Amino acid sequence: MAITLVNPNGLPEIDAYRQVSIATGSKLVFIAGQVAWDVDGVTVGECDLAAQVEQCYLNIGTALAEVGGSFDDVAKLTVYVVDWTPDKMPLLMEGLGRAAVKLGVTAAPPASLLGIAALDVPDHLVEIEATAVID
Repeated sequence: MAITLVNPNGLPEIDAYRQVSIATGSKLVFIAGQVAWDVDGVTVGECDLAAQVEQCYLNIGTALAEVGGSFDDVAKLTVYVVDWTPDKMPLLMEGLGRAAVKLGVTAAPPASLLGIAALDVPDHLVEIEATAVID
């Protein structure tokens, strides 16, 4: 495995992500921000943050598989949520959990969560980008 995830002593341990990733692989993969589109470009989960987070993670899983990777290779995620407030965290975690079960993974690499005003399509509530390192 090209990625080792670490929660260093002296930093808080957070279930949703790890504080540090150590990459040793040789191929960098940058996955463009994924939104809640299905294979036909139809928005999944209109007005449903958990459903949209789930679809974003499934799309990232599809992109990783195409290049010979998996969530085990993800070094960093960046999550953009429209009109973010902390009370939305349970919905974000629900969507992440459902996707992780479907993908058979633990999707908890280091992450940045950013609240934003809007995305390119008004129905989209979340966009997630990934950086992976593959041996």
